[in-house]
Amino acid sequence: MSITRHILRLGLLGLGLGVAIFAYTKVMARTGSGTPPPMAEAHQQADEILVIKSTRALHLLRDGETIRSYDISLGAAPEGHKQSEGDERTPEGRYEIDWRNPNSIAHLSLHISYPNAADQAAAKAAARDPGGNIMIHGLPNGWGALGALHLMLDWTDGCIAVTNAEMREIWSLVPDGTPITIAEAL
Repeated sequence: MSITRHILRLGLLGLGLGVAIFAYTKVMARTGSGTPPPMAEAHQQADEILVIKSTRALHLLRDGETIRSYDISLGAAPEGHKQSEGDERTPEGRYEIDWRNPNSIAHLSLHISYPNAADQAAAKAAARDPGGNIMIHGLPNGWGALGALHLMLDWTDGCIAVTNAEMREIWSLVPDGTPITIAEAL
């Protein structure tokens, strides 16, 4: 068999695999995250979240003390503050967890209240859409087995990603209204 035929077969195999992965991801995105865990007792819950982008860490705090820490992935272009839709940056600033989605395309998700008034004003002044729908979430539905391998690169569109097991814990420990500070460094 000629080298050209081998290359053609490998190319077709790769294309077929790519189509299969794309289709699997699209189907799994519609399945939802399953039943979310119950909320932890109030005295166990975090009263603040701190995200440090430079160290790729999310800390749950209670009374100023860290009660849990998680390694995270960020937006695919993590440097600097999010300025517009599609820039793949994770915002920086002070926000709050304002709602949660048990049927997310990623395993559970907590919505971060970006854009705030300052973000909206800056985007308007630059004639840009500030974007939105920034979440803390697990892995895309159907891809949970990747676990901590997701930490090898920043891959989200601006969200903060953890493993599915970590997301279940965060979900139970973070009530709506919890303030979140996202900073490049401390």
